[in-house]
Amino acid sequence: MPRRSFKRDVVHRWEGNPAITIDDVPFPCLDIRDAGVAKVGDKYILLLTIEALDGQTAIYRAESEDGQRFEIAPSPAIEASHHGESGTYESIGVEDARITFLDGAYYVIYTANSPLGFRLAIAKTADFKTFERMGHISQPDTKHGVLFPERIDGRYARLDRPREGGAIWISYSNDLKYWGNMHFVMGPRGGFWDNSRVGPGTPPMRVDEGWLIIYYGIRETSAGPLFRLGAAVLDGEHPHEVIGRADVPILSPRERYERIGDLGNLVFTCGGVIEDGRLLLYYGGGDSCICVGTAPVAQLVERCFSGEER
Repeated sequence: MPRRSFKRDVVHRWEGNPAITIDDVPFPCLDIRDAGVAKVGDKYILLLTIEALDGQTAIYRAESEDGQRFEIAPSPAIEASHHGESGTYESIGVEDARITFLDGAYYVIYTANSPLGFRLAIAKTADFKTFERMGHISQPDTKHGVLFPERIDGRYARLDRPREGGAIWISYSNDLKYWGNMHFVMGPRGGFWDNSRVGPGTPPMRVDEGWLIIYYGIRETSAGPLFRLGAAVLDGEHPHEVIGRADVPILSPRERYERIGDLGNLVFTCGGVIEDGRLLLYYGGGDSCICVGTAPVAQLVERCFSGEER
């Protein structure tokens, strides 16, 4: 990646941002947002949300050799079902894919949207060309599920954000279908930048100190919600315990492409890749484009332990 200037945020923007805009989509659409990411061999794979002209959302694959310039597939990787029980829960579309490599396969947790509310769904793939849909896996009005890349005490584990409370919870499963044993992880903090609600961004990433997560935090203002990104470290063995949490955001909307869009004043992430001690972070700006940023993992972890607030 090109050199960055270390100034305003821990995450340093690629000078070529935004990496993907609506002009890069090979067909007419209303907008793009929210990309999960995986590094597969020498290729970077994004699963990004595209809103069609009729308002339906679907998840599309994009590929890159350098992690910056992407080619978007012309047809969806995962699209809404319109039949049976799945159709009931996906009538508005599917969105917000998060990718985790676990047990030799790639799992994608995404959000199904309908007039009944949001539900999490999961799919499995080996090549990002064919996907095995495994069903809906959450209670109503639950969003932004992220799967841990390791089992915890022999069980699958995930973080998500139920609508009520605006907080992050963890739950466990023996089969990736039925989930329970929920524990509160972290919530909004009064008087801080994330005082309205918080939710998972990237899937948890293993570091020496435990599990590093990048999350989004929202503060309500007179001009509407302000979305920023924060970092926290969860205990490696008991990940419902937060052992470090940054007091200040690691990325805030400052550039024009982050402040103006379908939803202004927003930076939002669904995934990142750790390479050579640095986090390559993919994030949405203004709910209207996909951007790239980098940050030293050690600096992110240090921020989580630098303040008094946990």
